[in-house]
Amino acid sequence: MKKEINQGDILKIEKISMPVLVVSKNFFNQEGEIIGCPIYKDCRPGALHIRVETEEVSGYVQCEKMKLLDMRIRGYSKLDRVHMPEIIDITDAIQGIFDYV
Repeated sequence: MKKEINQGDILKIEKISMPVLVVSKNFFNQEGEIIGCPIYKDCRPGALHIRVETEEVSGYVQCEKMKLLDMRIRGYSKLDRVHMPEIIDITDAIQGIFDYV
């Protein structure tokens, strides 16, 4: 049985070369699907490229590259997790993509 996936977890997912940050809320993740954003080691900082640094992972979350991933059919392992203030910054940036002018 696979482990529970929570918002803020950083995962290594099979067939995806960079780590993925889980940005979807825990209630969404319960069915085995997540919304994740890739973490690139090198990129330009910006409103949608937010720096994260943990013991295992450092780089920029690229908020505009979020994807729906079905974790029921993918192998994965948890690498680390980010703290709630970082999750708030990242989800605020994602929400900003969809805000009205």
